[in-house]
Amino acid sequence: MMRTLLHWWAWVWTVLIVILGTPIVALIFAVTAPFDPGRYAAGRAFRLVGVVALRLNGLWRFRVRGTLDDPRRPYVVVANHESYADVFLISCFPWEMKWLSKDTMFKIPFMGWMMQMAGDIKLIRGKRESAVDAINQCRDRLKKKVSIMIFPEGTRSRTWEMLPFKDGAFRLAIEAGAPILPIAVAGTRGAMAKGSFRFLPARAVAQVLEPVETASMTLADIPRLKSVVRERIEAGRLALAHELGIRPEAVADDDATPDAAPVG
Repeated sequence: MMRTLLHWWAWVWTVLIVILGTPIVALIFAVTAPFDPGRYAAGRAFRLVGVVALRLNGLWRFRVRGTLDDPRRPYVVVANHESYADVFLISCFPWEMKWLSKDTMFKIPFMGWMMQMAGDIKLIRGKRESAVDAINQCRDRLKKKVSIMIFPEGTRSRTWEMLPFKDGAFRLAIEAGAPILPIAVAGTRGAMAKGSFRFLPARAVAQVLEPVETASMTLADIPRLKSVVRERIEAGRLALAHELGIRPEAVADDDATPDAAPVG
């Protein structure tokens, strides 16, 4: 009963914060649009709406580690994908990234409107024209000195094992000459499992890992680049799982993390 009440409390707060945040993001977008072609300010305001909702839901104890020397140097940021809660967690990093997201997210009232104002990038799965347009938009954001956030697995994994990485993020990075910034995520699977929108108690951490430069690479290097980045993320999330008390060998389909005590 208590978990059910906390779940609905978290949903009420999240929806309320999103609704209240929309006119604020709209105002920032309107004021800054003439001199902020990358929509950095509007995007950062949108991410902070998510951070506020995260801090108020009472069930999640999330934190991030790592900084960038220059937040306006554009990276292609990639991370493993455990649940929808990854979006809240990664938004806690103190710099702006444009998110490549499936088109259904843009159709959600208020949130979808803010995604459009923030300059996030829509992808309709299975449509080649949409994929080409999305890549062109990603290139545009990188040219405007804003990083791009992509989950290279393409969707959330139901088990501890990561899904195969797709080529898109790595091809984009090489063609744009942008470095890859890997992020390891652990703990969000229990916050909101794949196939569920239920808020559950969870601890989670996201860690910035060593960037990988791509300036000297060609498209023939995509397999090697994917392998290097995947190995770094795998090692990083294993270390985070150990810290959180998560045993990967015990994680089955849609399992939750073991407890909800705060991290740190």
